[in-house]
Amino acid sequence: MFRDFLRGLPANFVRVFAWPYTLWHVLAIVLTAILVLSDFDWWYFQHTRGAFLLSLTLPAAIIGWYIPIIGSASLYVWGEVHKSIRSITAAVVFAQASILGLLVSSFYKVFTGRQQPEFYTYTSSVDVSKDFQFGILEHGIFWGWPSSHVAVAFAMVTALMMMYPDNKYVRYLAPIYALYIVIGVSISIHWFSDALAGAIIGALVGVVVARSFKALRA
Repeated sequence: MFRDFLRGLPANFVRVFAWPYTLWHVLAIVLTAILVLSDFDWWYFQHTRGAFLLSLTLPAAIIGWYIPIIGSASLYVWGEVHKSIRSITAAVVFAQASILGLLVSSFYKVFTGRQQPEFYTYTSSVDVSKDFQFGILEHGIFWGWPSSHVAVAFAMVTALMMMYPDNKYVRYLAPIYALYIVIGVSISIHWFSDALAGAIIGALVGVVVARSFKALRA
């Protein structure tokens, strides 16, 4: 199982950018351009910030980092204790989707260098929603476009829903988690288009991972 994980990780990273999956990237870029150039990102920022909303949504930024680690580790331990190949497989799918979501979104951030919104002060009179510093590592890989929190969340949720469509916990709880992350970061640490692009790219990663593991099981 871990050999499949290690062997599949670089192959799936390349596959995410291969045809016809390229169209997903184009969609994320085009929608981002529309949202940025139409000033929707700035409008959304002005109408969704505030101390109360931040207190409700900022935890998404924290949860989004820990759930992938805790979730994959918990599934693996459960699988080992109960000798469940299904749970161990789910843990590996969970982990690979999360890592690939982070790697792909971070890859984009290396080149886009987008300025993050002023979430600590809730409001800002200066519109920096169009501030992209294209180049190489002009603004690091923590902030920016697309949202890694959302990409990771949608990657693991999509992969698990495709692998285990009949599991009621996956079917109901996973989408709720992904929705909270995308809404949470879009009104706290990211622009709306960052979150939307992260959702598209993350879902793509999830599809690629799920298909690769289904092929192994066939």
